[in-house]
Amino acid sequence: MGKEITSRSEDYSQWYLDVVKKADLAENSDVRGCMVIKPYGYSIWEKMQQGLDKMFKDTGHVNAYFPLFVPKSLFEAEEKNAEGFAKECAIVTHYRLKTDPNNKGKLIVDPDAKLEEELVVRPTSEAIIWSTYKKWIQSYRDLPILINQWANVVRWEMRTRLFLRTAEFLWQEGHTAHSTEKEAVAETVQMLDVYADFAENFMALPVIRGRKSESERFPGAIDTYCIEAMMQDGKALQAGTSHFLGQNFAKAFDVKFTSKEGKLESVWGTSWGVSTRLMGALIMAHSDDDGLIIPPKLAPIHVVIVPIFKTEEELEKISAKVQELTSALRKQGLSVKFDNRDTHKPGFKFAEYEMRGVPVRIAIGPRDLESGTVELARRDTKEKKVYAFDEVVKIVTPLLDEIQANIYQRALKFREEKTTYVDTYEDLKKVLDDKGGFVMAHWDGTAETEAIIKDETKATIRCIPLDAPEEQGKCVYSGKPSSRRVVFARAY
Repeated sequence: MGKEITSRSEDYSQWYLDVVKKADLAENSDVRGCMVIKPYGYSIWEKMQQGLDKMFKDTGHVNAYFPLFVPKSLFEAEEKNAEGFAKECAIVTHYRLKTDPNNKGKLIVDPDAKLEEELVVRPTSEAIIWSTYKKWIQSYRDLPILINQWANVVRWEMRTRLFLRTAEFLWQEGHTAHSTEKEAVAETVQMLDVYADFAENFMALPVIRGRKSESERFPGAIDTYCIEAMMQDGKALQAGTSHFLGQNFAKAFDVKFTSKEGKLESVWGTSWGVSTRLMGALIMAHSDDDGLIIPPKLAPIHVVIVPIFKTEEELEKISAKVQELTSALRKQGLSVKFDNRDTHKPGFKFAEYEMRGVPVRIAIGPRDLESGTVELARRDTKEKKVYAFDEVVKIVTPLLDEIQANIYQRALKFREEKTTYVDTYEDLKKVLDDKGGFVMAHWDGTAETEAIIKDETKATIRCIPLDAPEEQGKCVYSGKPSSRRVVFARAY
């Protein structure tokens, strides 16, 4: 199938793009900076959606939908948020085109159709949602509001990469309103835990839970919590964020409620989100030089069965046996594909499903029918083993659990090997250049030091880990006192 892809060690960026394209996940569209998510890629995103959506609903959230367009005056209401996204905003100024009188085959903007107020194409939805909450909230009885929306957003990125950074992308964004600070902070932390749980138990992706430094916070937030993951090239990737907004957006949009005590107070808010960037994380954290590796919990196809035959008669006999196997596996809740195409040889199919990361492949031919066996190959380790027909039905589900756990443990081991503790600035720079990965170092807490280190090393403070123990030390750059280490890394 012409499956050859660039080696990770040769060119990691090209390897990533090769996997995305040859595993048939996505491609660049005719719209600059945008992508087409192809059916197989979208089916993985759907599995992500389903897993997350259940977790949101299990924690009391409901889905809604808000407009794509935000009046410019609303967008400007929370100044820090507006300033933070201003450079990435797309703006709608007119509502109609007309035929060019000088060229009947062309359309031009109708100058008479200028909007009274320009519309921002949402880069994020806080503005439109908080302006709506003003209408919904009058009393403490109206709180909390726990809403999520699955949507698309537009951020006009100049340098794009499929899934990781595109001008338009898919995501979910939660927006909640609360009567107390304590409740809003608890919500922020709860949703961070949901993201970490999903990353580790569905994506088999170990993450560090932490807080962002002030300069790395979401524009308009009091506090930003995040999960940080490590990719196989040693770079960090922010896999999800949860923001404590305080009363900033409530005050900007005059969202107040009457408390139990009869006082008029501003609402406390949160927002949180993950995007199709998770697809990029999934690819870069686990895949190899033969293509995609998908954790079984997110695999659109758990088991592919490939018949090995020369004649129609052989295929008929194999198909009858495969029907029994398929039925037994589907009763266990597994997704099974029987690839009985006669247009491609078994070797081509093996390579195709290896490229697509299907966790388990079963091959069955005439000799297997005679012996009552099948050959099973697992994608994560590439091990092959022959099983009796009756036995294979029993072992596939526990094997998928084993594969899920193995993919996670492999990523965890890699992260541990690529995490280094340093105490000097020279060591920080040396590790970033020679080894990469997460570098745990003391920082004095100032934006000035953070900016200098970022400028000189191209590494950022990924997070201040929530579980980091107190440890007195000296900032690697300034020598000033520090009470705990933070995570430095170069990142996507």
